[in-house]
Amino acid sequence: MKHLSQQIQHNCHISDAQYAGNYTLCIYLLKMREFYRWESQLPFSKKLDNSDIGEWLTQREGLWDDIDEQPLANLIINNQEFDLFENDYINKELEKQQLVYSGGYGLYGKPVFFLGELLHKEIRDDFTLYISGKEYARDLAAPPGMLQNKTVYIRRESLRRFIWEKYEESFWHKQENPLSRALACYDFINKTEEALESMTDNEVDTVLQHEIGEIMAGKILGTHWEEMLTSLPHSQAEIMSRAVRDNIADMLNTLPRLLEKNNTSQIHFYFANLSSMRKMIFPELTLAYKNWLETKNTSKLKNLINEATDHWISMAKQILNLYNDHGKKSQTKIETLINNNYL
Repeated sequence: MKHLSQQIQHNCHISDAQYAGNYTLCIYLLKMREFYRWESQLPFSKKLDNSDIGEWLTQREGLWDDIDEQPLANLIINNQEFDLFENDYINKELEKQQLVYSGGYGLYGKPVFFLGELLHKEIRDDFTLYISGKEYARDLAAPPGMLQNKTVYIRRESLRRFIWEKYEESFWHKQENPLSRALACYDFINKTEEALESMTDNEVDTVLQHEIGEIMAGKILGTHWEEMLTSLPHSQAEIMSRAVRDNIADMLNTLPRLLEKNNTSQIHFYFANLSSMRKMIFPELTLAYKNWLETKNTSKLKNLINEATDHWISMAKQILNLYNDHGKKSQTKIETLINNNYL
């Protein structure tokens, strides 16, 4: 496993070297801080030393300078060579060792890889679900949930780390907001570790419901949607289009399931993690949340779901039509369409 994790980590370093510059400086530093904690295997209770992080950061950027033009490499497992994106074949080899691997693409077309401990595998309807625990190789980007073809990966350790980052963030912003409300549902002050585990357990379900929503959205939008996104990298049109699809996924599945379950913490945390783009193009969702806060009545949220589902599916189909008609020159037209059709 050590040799395998080194191979995968090297591909992660190459990907980071080529794409880390896409982050804003603030996001970049936050991600590097979290990545340093993971790589150094430091407990959350350990206060990070800024001088140590600075020295590590300089070394890491030096490594990136050395390898940023190297190609990604296929994986050698049991003396066999595997294409690094052939997840199904690779996982057939790794499941015997209770390991799970994923290679795919994220925002801006960035290759994203990870190797983790396999906690659970399940075949559901028309997709396969993997839930992983401890991670042995990963990128600077570590999304808690990923959909690759017909496989859903839920990365429990990444989710746990993400929640901890949010917990630390709450100390910087003292005002009441969806994040503070979500965290207040757990006893982080007196039972930090227990609270973190309990919240992670709950939020695994939220991540899963979003990924199921992504599958449902994919059936409506077809494979041409992904082709469009890969041809619009590093653009506002890509970010806006991803937000439209996320809205579809959440209206089809995530939000209905959260309201059905009626777990207050999960509902708060869902709204805490809406991207600024999604809040900008979908202001009615935030207004419905505020109504729920004031009345404890979910009717406005539930009534919004059907209207919003139709609206965002219509937007997505119009986006695809613009792309079909204008190709890469459709970027500005896509941005204008979405900007003129907020909900």
